[in-house]
Parts: sequence; structure tokens; C-alpha cells
Amino acid sequence: MNEPEQNRALLPPDEPLVPQTLLDKVSEDYERLAVDGWPVSAEEFLADRYRLDLTAEYAGFTLRNPWGKASGQLSMTARQVADDVDAGLAFVVLKTVIAQDATGTQTMGAWAIPESRMSAEPIVGQSGESGWTISWKGRGWWQTFDDYVGLIRDANHIAADSATLIVPSCKYHLPMPEEDEWKVSEYEYTTRRLADAWLGTTAFSNAPMPLEKDFSPTLAGSDRAAAQQKILEWLRRVPSLVRSAAGENPQSVRVGLKIFNSLFDDEFQLEMLGSIHEAGEGRPDFYVYANRLFDPDREFDGHRGIAYGGPDLSDRNLRVMDLFHATKAESGQTAQLPCSATGNITTGKLALEYALRGASSFQLHTFFQLPGDQYTMHAGSKVQKALHELYLHPRHGFVVWMHDLATRLNLSQQPIRFSDVIGKANQVRRH
Repeated sequence: MNEPEQNRALLPPDEPLVPQTLLDKVSEDYERLAVDGWPVSAEEFLADRYRLDLTAEYAGFTLRNPWGKASGQLSMTARQVADDVDAGLAFVVLKTVIAQDATGTQTMGAWAIPESRMSAEPIVGQSGESGWTISWKGRGWWQTFDDYVGLIRDANHIAADSATLIVPSCKYHLPMPEEDEWKVSEYEYTTRRLADAWLGTTAFSNAPMPLEKDFSPTLAGSDRAAAQQKILEWLRRVPSLVRSAAGENPQSVRVGLKIFNSLFDDEFQLEMLGSIHEAGEGRPDFYVYANRLFDPDREFDGHRGIAYGGPDLSDRNLRVMDLFHATKAESGQTAQLPCSATGNITTGKLALEYALRGASSFQLHTFFQLPGDQYTMHAGSKVQKALHELYLHPRHGFVVWMHDLATRLNLSQQPIRFSDVIGKANQVRRH
């Protein structure tokens, strides 16, 4: 993996360029809400108090804010979804189900490991920055497929009176490097069952189902990722296979690819991103960039070879996204697929680093499960405590750095719109 060639940050490391009166106001709210608890509607609170318009986008859906929960161990029960809806997350990506055919056969069944124990561990990146990573042996959904279909229905019913979007996630068959055959029957059976469950229960009337195709970070340590050309074939074939599997109405599904960090260099990561942006039926509707790193030598609970996060993950993601964004700008190709960012998003400032490189929403998982003493807010769920930190931290929070960017980029102040900072990396560089 490449060493960083430059500082990953576009935003300065020092205090944000905002008046002291704003910093005092944010500090006051940060301390007060740590005791009083998170407001019922963060959007209304931040609009009234700080003139912020948090409107965001995920998979072509307009969202009330940019924060979502990434697929994983924290999104596999109705109770978890209910807590996320109450906390005000804009979207929840459910635990990744493993595709199967009508007989129950799962070619990728090795990813359905019944293991849910997790451990939050401190980690130090190559840069010397400290952070957190979550270790576990489990991979995808290990309960029955019918249970997963039931979760989609239950989650949509829970979210019916809110604006929270429920998103299924699936790991479909991917052929090995020496294989040519695709298990189309698994694509067909799984996609149609998921769509039937989602379309029949969602509050987003007549909208297509957003679906994340999960390219798990564990693929980086698998024989399936041994050849670069095979990976590019996966990226180009999967969207059309999913749409075809939807049956008579291929537009009933919006296909997103959750791109993994390969064990190859940054140049190949750029090739992966370039591949999904090519015109044609293989182009996805959106993408997620990029889930965890894989270390074949890292051990957890007697298992060797696991995925990990922390500062090295965000360093690499931002570096590659920066290169990709700059390359497209230089070539005059400014149009980019909708992007949802993931990877060590632990501050509002870091989230905006992703936004400047094109991300219109953010998916978090690790930051929602840190030890309790890592949050300042005393009461409420961990998601609420995390949002309190993300929005209102006086030095690293979303509020102060949105105001900084509004000044730095001469953006509208009435209101200050999150949508106005998306993809503005080049303007920040010129400032």
C-alpha cells in the first residue's frame, strides 16, 4: 500500500476561521446538551440556531441530514433500527445478507459466519494519529433469508413515520479468477425477494429500492481478489446482473457498489473508481467508498487475517478520492456518481473532508460503538452521543467547520447549505 504523498487534509489543522462569538455559542450548546440530551429534531435545532441546511443525498434520495449507519452488527435487529430512527439518522443500511437461489444454495456461504462478538480497540495509524478499530470474526447475515426479509419489512414499518431510509445490503456471487460462470439464479431469487419486501412496506412511495452490493473488505484477503482484471469484471457486471434480476422492471432497484480497499496500490483503486464511472449498463446508480482495510497478519480471538479501520483507513480513502476528484476535474469530466463515504468518520470536520471530495452522505459504524467514556453526552443512545460529538464539538464539529467553509468559499449564509460544499475540493485548494 502506498505511503501518503501529501497531507490528506484540505481543511487546516488549527482553529476554524469563524468568529469567537460562534465558538462560544457552540461550546455553550455542546456543554448544555451533554447534560440535557439530544434534541428531537437536530435539523430544526441547527437551522434555527446556526442557519444550517443539512439536506443531503443518498442513492438519489433527498435526505434530511447526511448521517447514516453502515451495514454491520449494529443494524441487524428491529430494536437497533428503532433506536436509529429515534436518534434521527437519515438512513440505515441493514446487515449484509448472503445471496441464495430458490433452493437455499449460497455460493458465497463462507461469508455467513455466526459470530457477533466485537471488540473496540485503540489503534495508531502510520501518521502517528490515534483512533479506534472494531475487531470481530463474523462477516455477513447468518440467520435465515426469511428472517432478513422480515427485518426489511419490520424496519420499514418502524421508519414509516420518519424520514429514515432503510437500505438492504447483499453479497452476491462473484466468480473466482479462474471461473467464468455467474450464479444468475442467486441474483434473481435474492433481488426479487428483497424488492418485494422493500417495495411493499417503504414509506418512500413508488421509489425504487436502494440496494448496496457489499464488496466485503475480507475479499481483499480472499483468492477471489487474486487478479485485478477479475475485480474490474465484478464491478462492470454486477449492476447489470442485479437490474436484470429485478425482472420486468429493472428500474425498481437503485444499485450501489460498496467498494473495498484492495491489497493493490492506489493506482488500482483509481482504476476501480474509473471503471464504475464508465458509461453503459454496467454503471451503478451510486457507490460507497470505501470500507475497511485488510491485514492478513492481524489476529483476533484466535483468527488470523481480519479487517481493520482507524486513521490509516481514512488516510487512504481521502488520498484516493482526492486523486480521483482531481483527475476528473483536470480532464473536464466533473460529473460523478452519487457517493456515500465511509471509513473512520469520527469528527464532523473529517466528514466534510469526504464531502469536499464528492461525498453527499456519510456512513458510520465504529463511531457508534466506542466505550462510553469517549462521548461527552451523559444520557441517550450511543448514536445520539455520537451525533452530539459530530455536530457540536467546539474544535472538530460539523457546525464550526460548515461556517468556516461558508466563509472560505464565499457560500450563501442564509442558510449555509451542506449541499454547497460537496465536491468543492479544488476551490478549497485555490483559496
